[in-house]
Amino acid sequence: MTALTRRERFEDLLPDFFRRFGQPSAFTEQVPGDIKIDVTETDKDYRVRAEIPGAKKDDIRVSLEGNYVSISAEVKKEKEEKSDGGRVLVKETYVGRSSRGFSLAHEIDEKQVVAKLEDGVLKLTLPKRSDASSHQIAIQ
Repeated sequence: MTALTRRERFEDLLPDFFRRFGQPSAFTEQVPGDIKIDVTETDKDYRVRAEIPGAKKDDIRVSLEGNYVSISAEVKKEKEEKSDGGRVLVKETYVGRSSRGFSLAHEIDEKQVVAKLEDGVLKLTLPKRSDASSHQIAIQ
């Protein structure tokens, strides 16, 4: 083998090597991602839409403390594929935790909160506390 041939083979290998970094790995699908949220505000409340794919209602916790909202979930995913003969070819399982916390401008009325889980999306309605008083401080 000549030096030129070895070099050509090496250069042919590099694009394949770097191309693999740009492709999603099979392992990236196994790790639960961050909880993605959308927050909107009206005069009376906040609406939160949190994507938590694979989580069940019993595995999600929502905590409120004043104006701080915390969402956590334990996601359990199992996937099994079988061949025609019934032998397991691929089995992927994971258990992972995700959490997300954020502050809002107003305190929340915890007694009026509504939470629903539909198709992996947690929808929260967080009414603003009406008795939270604010007052201006006089500067002396």
